Amino acid sequence: MSAPRMTRALVLEAPQDVPDGAGGFDRLWLPQGTLWAEVSARSGRFARGAAGPHSVSGYRIVVRAAPLGDPQRPVAGQRFREGARVWRIEAVTERSAEARYLTCFAEEEVAA
Repeated sequence: MSAPRMTRALVLEAPQDVPDGAGGFDRLWLPQGTLWAEVSARSGRFARGAAGPHSVSGYRIVVRAAPLGDPQRPVAGQRFREGARVWRIEAVTERSAEARYLTCFAEEEVAA
């Protein structure tokens, strides 16, 4: 398996819920660091939601591996950001038996 071409700098963000002062919570996204990545599209579909129609595209995002528990190791529920683009991480797996890279399966939603 050849080494990935990691040409894009993505910011890994983790969610944190903070009280909104009215009995509920606001979700903040806290940067965990910038990771170089290879980003490739997998599939796409059109969906209808409460906020209206939108496009949902699946992506495979490959990054260098980090030890378990390291804040720069992506996990499901976090997200990647590149400017205004956001990819929600659905699953993370080791790319090969050597565990040098991680493959993140992510989705990007765009209003239609």
